[in-house]
Amino acid sequence: MTSVEIADELGRRERKKLETRAALEHAALTLVAERGLAGVTVEDIATAVDLSSRTFFNYFPSKEDALVGASPASVAELRERLEAVPAEVPVLEALRLMSRAEAERVQQRREQWLLRLKVFEQNPSLLPRLVTNGTETERAVSAAVARRIGVEPGTSGYPELAGAVAMAAFRAAMMRWSAAGGRPALTDLVDEAFSQLAAGLPNP
Repeated sequence: MTSVEIADELGRRERKKLETRAALEHAALTLVAERGLAGVTVEDIATAVDLSSRTFFNYFPSKEDALVGASPASVAELRERLEAVPAEVPVLEALRLMSRAEAERVQQRREQWLLRLKVFEQNPSLLPRLVTNGTETERAVSAAVARRIGVEPGTSGYPELAGAVAMAAFRAAMMRWSAAGGRPALTDLVDEAFSQLAAGLPNP
């Protein structure tokens, strides 16, 4: 097998893994939306996509993780997006661009994300897991802001505040987007949220 053929085979395997992961996420969300969290097992999710429970655990530690759908890669991607913005761009604008890119990614899987948000709303027991994931993301963003402005994390408080505000703006946009059934576009809601922050949150 040539190096090109090996690369192609590795590429196919990676795509297959991503497809399987997405199928398991969708099955988990669909079943929980229909039956509730307590009414769905890992075996139910795996069976829905013609896989074994053992295969399920190759992708997710639990059914709750399949519902949340977050992965370390998504945190790394956010950090990379922020670090890719030219250094002369102000921090708040850089965070907007990072968040807008994430909004575009969410919109590419619009139906799955709207379903996920519905499941979160219907199952409050998932909230601690969401808070944990959100905290990890916020810390990663804050660390990237600290590197961007050349300060040590935990010294000035600015990176932590900037990271927290950016994540709050994105969450607020997501909640509006979900409540409105996916209209208007999430990117527009993110832009609006950051515009309000840039203006100092004046009274509407």
